[in-house]
Amino acid sequence: MGAVPTADADRTRAELGVLRPELIGAYDRALPRARAEILARLLGALGREPLPGIAGRAAGRVTLSDGRTLSFPPAAALAYAVAPPGLTCRLGTEEITDPGVLVRRLGWARTFHDEIANSVANLALAYADPPPPAPRPLLDTRPGLATLEQLVLDGHPLHPCCRTRGGMDVADVLAYAPEHRPALRLRRLHVPPDRWYGDTPPVLLAHPWQASRLLDRHPWLTPGDDTGPVHPLMSLRTVATAGGHVKTAVDVQMTSAVRTVSPAAVHNGPRLSALLREVTADLPLTVPAEYAAGAVLIDGRPDRHLAHLHRQAPVAGPGETVVPLAALAAADPYDGRPLLLHAATDPYTWWHDLVHLLFPALLTVLDRGVALEAHGQNTLVVLAGGRPTRIVYRDLGGVRVSPARLRAAGFDPPPLLGDLPSDDPAVLRTKLAAAAGTVTGQLAAVLERAGADPAKLWPVAAAAVAATGTADARALLRAPLPVKATTAMRLAADPLNDVWTHLDNPLAAS
Repeated sequence: MGAVPTADADRTRAELGVLRPELIGAYDRALPRARAEILARLLGALGREPLPGIAGRAAGRVTLSDGRTLSFPPAAALAYAVAPPGLTCRLGTEEITDPGVLVRRLGWARTFHDEIANSVANLALAYADPPPPAPRPLLDTRPGLATLEQLVLDGHPLHPCCRTRGGMDVADVLAYAPEHRPALRLRRLHVPPDRWYGDTPPVLLAHPWQASRLLDRHPWLTPGDDTGPVHPLMSLRTVATAGGHVKTAVDVQMTSAVRTVSPAAVHNGPRLSALLREVTADLPLTVPAEYAAGAVLIDGRPDRHLAHLHRQAPVAGPGETVVPLAALAAADPYDGRPLLLHAATDPYTWWHDLVHLLFPALLTVLDRGVALEAHGQNTLVVLAGGRPTRIVYRDLGGVRVSPARLRAAGFDPPPLLGDLPSDDPAVLRTKLAAAAGTVTGQLAAVLERAGADPAKLWPVAAAAVAATGTADARALLRAPLPVKATTAMRLAADPLNDVWTHLDNPLAAS
């Protein structure tokens, strides 16, 4: 199940005493909130995922196969819920507030318990070290993309391992994690030309956490000079440089995977970028090019642990702000309100503009042959005066590509490696629906908590879907929304195989 995390709450506190003693008080105050947030995500998984040892479910109640009953506030386990302070569940007669304790009582794998404990510790650390207050709402000052992405403290909105950083100690988390707003420098490692694969000179751009480990294992790598300062984006291993974005390999367990750069990604990125420029040419959706990549050959094959990929940065015009959809749910340091509420002064108009950009563009690209994994980290919106004007999609590693659909739409399918090609409509639709449904669900939840009426939001989104008129659109309007069963995947023998569960589809009810 991946690398064993190196810190839980107590060890994190002890290391803070040496590294950042001024944070200890804030960390102690943040721990109950972090435990509640991770517990809520875990209870959500227990309420909907195919997990071991579950015999039955009802609202706020799970019956285990050994006869025990787990009860909890039903609202706390809903997707995108904000966990109430002091969230407590009851297993038999025992009251539990710590998700790590619940995992132990359920008898699940020790490695998963350690990941949950690490997630709690790192989430509390993020809450203890928030961004300093800004002089005015950030969307008015048009900050850089890295600044906005580093506001996301909570990570994945449904995954209980949302802040797992397996293999990093507290010093590493403070030095490299985006929520702590570091500036770092990539290492240039010179590679013998006969050991290089890719379309760039034989120089590996290595994350500093990774570089020291690579040099220990591969003495034929020659250290060069470091890059200028770079800033981690929402994905810790992807950094913003002066010339664009660089995705690096970091052998750290984060949420569901160790974050490497596969040989398929090195091969596919430039080819898919060229294809998507054609596919999206007439749409209000742009895909920054993955224009160069390279990897070190180990035993004659590109190695995912020694690879990097260059990507163009999104371009904002005068008066525009580019922001990932997930970051819109993050708190603005100016006043603690979600960024979305500063943009959506009229929530219904804003929502109309967003969904009429997002759904038609994504469904048209799908109809033409590419299912984008449009979750909140990969999908960005360009705002002008706070209003959505166009969509940007980044990161091509998780897409699915239908050669048959591409040919039917008049495009030439490129040669691709890995599991990207598929003509199965269910595979293609699931990839898109799982991501797009999750991100719009999270944003709708933010608007609803601020007073917007869901009965006025979701019919607008359903109309945007229906207007596309494709078979995929009709399926999205009637089927439950798929979502990855992330806890079930972490507990599975092979945690890299996708496992799915479903949420009620508010589009279908509209």
